[in-house]
Amino acid sequence: METIKSILLTVVFITMSLPTNAQRNYTMSKGTFEVAGTSNVHDWVMKSTEGSCIANLSVTDSKLIDINSLTITLLAESIKSSKTSMDNVAYETMDTKTYKNIKYVLKSANKLNETTWNLTGTYTIAGVSKDYRTQVNVSASNGTFTLKGSNQITFADFGMSPPTAALGVVRAGKDLTMIFNITLNDYSKNDNILVIK
Repeated sequence: METIKSILLTVVFITMSLPTNAQRNYTMSKGTFEVAGTSNVHDWVMKSTEGSCIANLSVTDSKLIDINSLTITLLAESIKSSKTSMDNVAYETMDTKTYKNIKYVLKSANKLNETTWNLTGTYTIAGVSKDYRTQVNVSASNGTFTLKGSNQITFADFGMSPPTAALGVVRAGKDLTMIFNITLNDYSKNDNILVIK
């Protein structure tokens, strides 16, 4: 009898010692998105905090093991600068009346080390899709994961021409930088979930 008890206690101890590995759904609890560019007059930035994100992560003992899926959706007209006239030119360039959202969908994720990942995914802007590889910094805190990264793109990548304003006096440069900083929270613990379809 004592032998059986000893075996059972050993099994329980080993089970409790094993790392807990689980795939969980996460949503964005907060995030900032920026598009930065240049013109022949000045540099400019447009920002938004109104995106949504759904992700499926593999987590072991609060450490990120794999990013199984990640989809970010951003309402195109939520991106704003300090000037309404500039915003209107940007929305016309992206044809936001037809294409309401900017979207990113992960295709694959490669972990380089505890804080750095290479993500390959598809951006869709103004109805045109293009794949990019993005190096992302990942940090963890109290069960949440924060992902920071950026991509260099061009207007031409998505079939757009650099916009102009003031009767062509102001001309945007061809290059853009997309910057994101998102914090993911366990879906079951997120009380404030925003999903844009």
